[in-house]
Amino acid sequence: MGAWYTIGLCLGLGLGIGIVLAGILGVNGVGVGVAALLGIAAGAAVGVLVGDLAETIAGGAAGLLGALSAATVVQGAMRRGATRVGVATFAALGGLLVCLLALIPIAGYLEVVVLPILAVRMRGRRAARFAGLRTLAK
Repeated sequence: MGAWYTIGLCLGLGLGIGIVLAGILGVNGVGVGVAALLGIAAGAAVGVLVGDLAETIAGGAAGLLGALSAATVVQGAMRRGATRVGVATFAALGGLLVCLLALIPIAGYLEVVVLPILAVRMRGRRAARFAGLRTLAK
């Protein structure tokens, strides 16, 4: 196909790998940092396997974005009482879906733009943990 396809493929694969790593490791701040570093390394490794320098950079950057974006969802779920295994399972399925969508031409480019935007929007919707209890105190 061409370099544009392989770059988009590496973007989507790196993003999916970052999501999986954040689901497994992203339950606290240290885990998010480790997931981000491993996402960069794994995304760059995918880029090396698929193509040249552009693919390597795209895979590493997407691995970082995927880990940081998914960490928002993972930490929010953990704050609300989710289990680690449940969150990791759903994140792994989501990351697998993102990797499969990356096989569609141009989808990797769209994923790497849309996912961080959705993560930022979710961060703004963060609800207080015990918001309902204040109404009972009145």
